[in-house]
Amino acid sequence: MVAYVYDFTEGSRDEAGLLGGKGANLAEMTRLGLPVPPGFTITTEACRAFLATGELPQELTRQVVAHLRRLEERAGRRLGQADDPLLLSVRSGARFSMPGMMDTILDVGLNDTTVHGLAKRSGRERFAWDSYRRLIQMYGSTVMGVDGALFEEALTRAKRERDTTDDLGLGTRELVGLVREFKAIVRRATGADFPQDPDEQLEQSVLAVFRSWNGERARVYRRREHIPDDLGTAVNIQTMVYGNLGPDSGTGVAFTRDPATGRAGVYGEYLPDAQGEDVVAGIRNAVPLQELRNIDSLSYERLLAHMALLEEQYRDLCDVEFTIERGRLWMLQTRIGKRTAQAAFRIAAELVDEGRITWADALRRVGGGQLTQLMFPRFDERAASRPLTRGIPASPGAAVGQVVFDSAEAVRRAAAGEQVVLVREETTPDDLPGMIAAQAVLTSRGGKTSHAAVVARGMGKVCVCGAEHIRVDLVRRRFTTGDGQEVTEGTVVSVDGAAGTVHLGALPLVDSPVMRYLETGERTAGPAEAVDRMLRQADAVARLEVRANADTPEDAARARRFGARGIGLCRTEHMFLGERRHLVEDMILARTGGERQSALDALLPLQRADFTEILAAMDGLPVTIRLLDPPLHEFLPDRTELAVDIASAKAAGRVPDAREVRLLEAVERMREQNPMLGLRGVRLALVVPGLTAMQVRAVGEAVVARVRAGGDPRAEIMVPLVGTHEELRVMRGQIETALSDVFTAAGCAVNCPVGTMIELPRAALTAAGIARYADFFSFGTNDLTQTTWGFSRDDAEASFFAPYLDQGILPASPFEKLDEDGVGRLIRTAVDEGRGARPDIKIGVCGEHGGEPDSIRFFHAAGLDYVSCSPFRVPGARLEAARAALPSADRDEDRGA
Repeated sequence: MVAYVYDFTEGSRDEAGLLGGKGANLAEMTRLGLPVPPGFTITTEACRAFLATGELPQELTRQVVAHLRRLEERAGRRLGQADDPLLLSVRSGARFSMPGMMDTILDVGLNDTTVHGLAKRSGRERFAWDSYRRLIQMYGSTVMGVDGALFEEALTRAKRERDTTDDLGLGTRELVGLVREFKAIVRRATGADFPQDPDEQLEQSVLAVFRSWNGERARVYRRREHIPDDLGTAVNIQTMVYGNLGPDSGTGVAFTRDPATGRAGVYGEYLPDAQGEDVVAGIRNAVPLQELRNIDSLSYERLLAHMALLEEQYRDLCDVEFTIERGRLWMLQTRIGKRTAQAAFRIAAELVDEGRITWADALRRVGGGQLTQLMFPRFDERAASRPLTRGIPASPGAAVGQVVFDSAEAVRRAAAGEQVVLVREETTPDDLPGMIAAQAVLTSRGGKTSHAAVVARGMGKVCVCGAEHIRVDLVRRRFTTGDGQEVTEGTVVSVDGAAGTVHLGALPLVDSPVMRYLETGERTAGPAEAVDRMLRQADAVARLEVRANADTPEDAARARRFGARGIGLCRTEHMFLGERRHLVEDMILARTGGERQSALDALLPLQRADFTEILAAMDGLPVTIRLLDPPLHEFLPDRTELAVDIASAKAAGRVPDAREVRLLEAVERMREQNPMLGLRGVRLALVVPGLTAMQVRAVGEAVVARVRAGGDPRAEIMVPLVGTHEELRVMRGQIETALSDVFTAAGCAVNCPVGTMIELPRAALTAAGIARYADFFSFGTNDLTQTTWGFSRDDAEASFFAPYLDQGILPASPFEKLDEDGVGRLIRTAVDEGRGARPDIKIGVCGEHGGEPDSIRFFHAAGLDYVSCSPFRVPGARLEAARAALPSADRDEDRGA
């Protein structure tokens, strides 16, 4: 018999896959002896079974009843007991933290009878009716599908009639009236009454949590965070404890270190006389956690002791939720806390210094994406204007955008290419699409533990919360500052997530400390120092080399400063643009071999000078130079523009420009139905006389120039788009002949390896034959993905990618994250065949996947020697290459980031 239900006393944090993160951590706290309200967990396995069949497993109901009876025995009261009811919370708890994305129902067990029993037992009639209206509101919207705005409108109306902006301003009479009105709303919206049977409430609440796994906001969040869809969620059923029982009660969220900066110490917020949902929702601004010392010193000291124990046990930043019920402290939840990129690096380095973790552990806890975030610029403090408003700096960074006031508008404007700042009183899970679309989030309520703050930190978004001096007017689409200044929708503002300030207009930006460190070596205390230490450790651990894609001396020099171990792709076609384009036109328009050679002779010194400077910037490191790849017509003017110019001249009675006429003829002659699969790459080199010889001669002469200057040039020549070994055999012969001519004439003996770019499925499948003529392979994963899938990247992303991702047909764009099942299988085949034919062959990748974390792990496992990416992504790739080298079984994928 499958066990679908586990008591909190039966599990541990190592069972997060089965019990979900929340259930596993509740079990761990229970095992450590912390004061956890008793309860039990329904496993993710039960959820998966329900999602697969649409029905609960047969054994589940019996097991839930058995665990409920044991819970009732321990509590000394029963679910539905009229005079002293046991009340329950029903919360989701997936393997990976998904804050606010799935459903929660509190106060399960209340009805028209038990509400009086709760009032009698607690001695607080207002509290009982407030709990009942909360249940109807949560249950009605979550389980019965009632529009939550209907409840909010009724609540707002009741507060307005009582002339209060706070829920606490509503008395017992108003809350009794709200319960009556909420039940009427449920009846009108669904045609059914709010259920009075506590067992029905519990069963339907569990089903609602299971269903919420596939809710829109949960699916959007999983896509954003690359969480698999097939994990399912656990459900945690727990005895209710209450923080809204008066001044000796309250609720809070705390962190063992600052999740925004990483500084050691206790951080958090406490809200007296409130339930936990009030803190997370930001309904009222909480007080700093330190204030609890003055409110309830005994509970404060106990909380600090519990938090110290948890950080020691988890060896990481811990995020805890707690409730104080009439002076008694209860621990409701703990997890590895979400944190900013800045905090992630600082915390990891300091935990090493404290002797709690190793450097290998530290590398597992930071990622290349976080490092990239730290490289983005920040606002220039010297140019900062007087802030419009100040709030709590919940997630650092610098963001500029147009103010918008709802999620739909944020998504619409972002899709049109605009940058936006989402402004709300407080965010809810329904705002997730807008938060993803926005550059920053600003709220007038809530703090560092609010929904907006937690989600923004997890996504690396700039966030300022609790800007309580602004008044948000959703109807008029504006917010008003404390001094009366109005900011309407569409106004550009700058949000400084580190300082917690908002400024009118777009502030100028300056390099971040981490970028200054990478560019100059200047290592200041804070994130730059932590990044420096982490990268040094990473370089010592990594097996994969990291090279850069660079086409100019400036890019090559920057890549080297960023730690690149060479250039994996130098695209020579980028050297033919701008003012040099007319020389390529001359080559295309040539009518005789002499004219063509003259054009090539003019290009030769320009190419040679480029190669010389790039080799100098990468002296002593490999530079892989790819011969011309795109079709020649890409260097010609636009066909329509040429035709219009010629027609206009004729219409005006002028003689059309002769060169334009010849160019149009060339465009027409070279026009292809599918240029991507036409005359390009190796085919171009084999068909256009003298082109390969000119490029190779330029490389050879640049090598000679560097040798004579005392340098150590290490040029490699790469042939693109090879599909058969015969193409490479012929090309290698031409390349070696051209190099031999240069080196013999110069009296210089230099080895220039010759290899090819594997970017066609046929090349991958016949790699053994191709390897006989190649010193190296470099996978061009951009074209390999296009030719494997049979679609154009630009066309696919503009047309059907969005619905494919929305429908789950594709988990992610295969151009952003390597398709391991298809393209990855071709890569493994080519590696095996290539090394089988030539064991010493060097193999790398130069497509954009070379800088993507998951793809880097695949390339490491596949046995590649190096990855190559844009210079900006080199530091992150260095970090990911090290993480890929760590034992996969030990790599922690669930650190807060």
